[in-house]
Amino acid sequence: MMLIDTHTHIYMEAFDEDREEVIRNAASNGVEYMVLPNVDTETTARLKSVVNEYPEKLFPAMGLHPTSVKADYKAVLEGIEQEFQERKYYAVGEIGIDLHWDKTFLKQQQEAFARQIEWSLTYDLPIIIHARKSYNEIFQVLNTFKGQNVRGIFHCFSGSYEQAKKIADMGFLMGIGGVLTFKNSKLGETVRHFDLKYFVLETDAPYLAPTPYRGKRNQPAYVRLVARKMADIFNVEIENIAKSTTNNAAKLFRLENI
Repeated sequence: MMLIDTHTHIYMEAFDEDREEVIRNAASNGVEYMVLPNVDTETTARLKSVVNEYPEKLFPAMGLHPTSVKADYKAVLEGIEQEFQERKYYAVGEIGIDLHWDKTFLKQQQEAFARQIEWSLTYDLPIIIHARKSYNEIFQVLNTFKGQNVRGIFHCFSGSYEQAKKIADMGFLMGIGGVLTFKNSKLGETVRHFDLKYFVLETDAPYLAPTPYRGKRNQPAYVRLVARKMADIFNVEIENIAKSTTNNAAKLFRLENI
């Protein structure tokens, strides 16, 4: 059984003391491969350094996270776009709109999101979307690219059935993580209405650890716990979940020989 963590930040300081052990533990739980989205210019060097240590297991994505979008976002984006000229990336991400913490730079977030979607078309890459209290705003921006074959993942999906249907109708995938396992989560009631072809699995490590590790540091090995919960929801074997979500991820990111 093989699983892919389609969203993990194991290049962050939270893993500096035991990163190799974390990667070994992931492999022992069937998580052989991981996609690592960037956050901003301060994380770029760390991301590249860690990927260079494990090039056959880790697949980098490059982008500017919405919470890092400030007044100087245009200059920052210029620097980040240069990264695509220097090495291979498998997605544009983590990008999107976040209205949970601060709405001050909404206009700039919308513009940065649109600009990075343009990169995805230029470089023929999927996008990894961060959407927090911003589904309507995200859809508005995506609608301006209708018919242009924009593809990707709504990372850490936890929205409503209506939002999930809209995502599926647009041809996007939904990234399912630890929230699915939370006691009071209604996410299971939403995802059960959709075909497995619309889902990939993720952790968002070191954040959002699944039950029974909620509140502790998340790690890629815990993808297996999400897969197990999903298998219960769909009443299938965990191997079915692994095969489907791994195939979905491999196809989206064009991961050869997986």
